[in-house]
Amino acid sequence: MTNEETPSPPPAAASVGRAQLFLGFLKIGLMGFGGVAAVARHVIVIDRAWLSEKDYASLLGIGQVLPGPNVVNVSIMIGDRFRGPLGSICALAGLMSMPLVILIALAALYQQFSAVPEVQAGIAGTAAAAAGLVVGTALKMARKLKPTRMALLFGFIAFTAVGIIHLPMLPTVLVAAPISILAVLWERKRQ
Repeated sequence: MTNEETPSPPPAAASVGRAQLFLGFLKIGLMGFGGVAAVARHVIVIDRAWLSEKDYASLLGIGQVLPGPNVVNVSIMIGDRFRGPLGSICALAGLMSMPLVILIALAALYQQFSAVPEVQAGIAGTAAAAAGLVVGTALKMARKLKPTRMALLFGFIAFTAVGIIHLPMLPTVLVAAPISILAVLWERKRQ
């Protein structure tokens, strides 16, 4: 087994300082081109071992339901878990600082060179790579969490509704979430 598959157990909350939160999320922000979800999971669960796979999946699920970017929500919740409101600020500042600097520089460059065909091809390739990272992370998480048939069914329904049929995400979540909760409760009662 690789280190990727056997992370060390999460440390006690007291051992994760504000500087560690800032630097950990700075790393996530610097490495997360095209989306930080894949990198965030690796840094939080594998590299830093701040959370177990299950705890990370729970926080990511909460972050997805809340308004705003998922990993931003996760950074705020992890910062608060380890160091309270100041920890949230440190984690969020680490996550956002360098991407903001890089984004401003890239926006200036893109303004100058956006009509160049090679630049347009590079943007299209980057988008495809980002989509692949999202799918890969989802598959890794699903393998570790061992979802039930009911969870897979509702995952498929949500994917189909939003990804293929292009229904709006918020109404899909508002409908699917309570139905899936009731379905899981019904399934547990039958066992």
